[in-house]
Amino acid sequence: MVGERKSAYTVKEYKFLATVFMNFLGKPLAKCTPQDIEDFKTYLASEKGYSKSSQYLAIKAIKHLFRSLEIAVPKNLVPPRRSKKMPTYLTEREMSTLLNASMDDLRAHLIVSLLANTGIRVGELCKIRLTDIDLEERILHIKSGKGDKDRIVVIPETTAGILSDYLKRRNVIETDSPYLILSNRKRAYDPSSIERMVRELARKSGIQKHVTPHVLRHTFATAVLRNGGDIRFIQQILGHASLNTTEIYTHIDENALREMYEKHRPRY
Repeated sequence: MVGERKSAYTVKEYKFLATVFMNFLGKPLAKCTPQDIEDFKTYLASEKGYSKSSQYLAIKAIKHLFRSLEIAVPKNLVPPRRSKKMPTYLTEREMSTLLNASMDDLRAHLIVSLLANTGIRVGELCKIRLTDIDLEERILHIKSGKGDKDRIVVIPETTAGILSDYLKRRNVIETDSPYLILSNRKRAYDPSSIERMVRELARKSGIQKHVTPHVLRHTFATAVLRNGGDIRFIQQILGHASLNTTEIYTHIDENALREMYEKHRPRY
């Protein structure tokens, strides 16, 4: 799977889901029957309480398991349709509150600012090297992002200023690590650690929503779209392979809906 350029997180998740399936199956994979697949689907939905998205991922992982062992994939190993839910995102006021809450810690402030102003994935943030930064041009080079694709993202002046201040501290740290964001142990940050950091900052800020780095990515895309950004521009800057993925951001939030209604409502 690593040879297919899957992320470390995806590899770990696939391994876990494959283990869940094999423990449920209780026999060699080659002896798996269509009824076993149906029973496992029921198990995921009823006993494990997996959402449709989680069931979808589990079926993908099991399909990969069959193919990697060159065993014919059962025809009924088909994932359920995933419901198209409106992505969670923060309002501009909530995003400002979160940014302000991070100001006491320069590293946390940089992390939140980069996530909120570039839309990069948390895994991509953890992999940014010092050599990937062009501070003068205010550009980050995202190397081997999802799908093994390179791209560039632009950072605003405010974030560039925070980055400049952080680099002054970062450059005097004695470490062999090439990465930009370092933990207290002078190592690259783990995505789960950044998720905990963002979640804790949101809690301290009084934000009621479940805030993750991916929510900040949704927030960035929603803001760009609402400010007139073209959907294909958003696709490129987010690093989506398919425009279909980007289209989840074409929802209209309640404030925009109200504004559009007042502008276009019937005038009886």
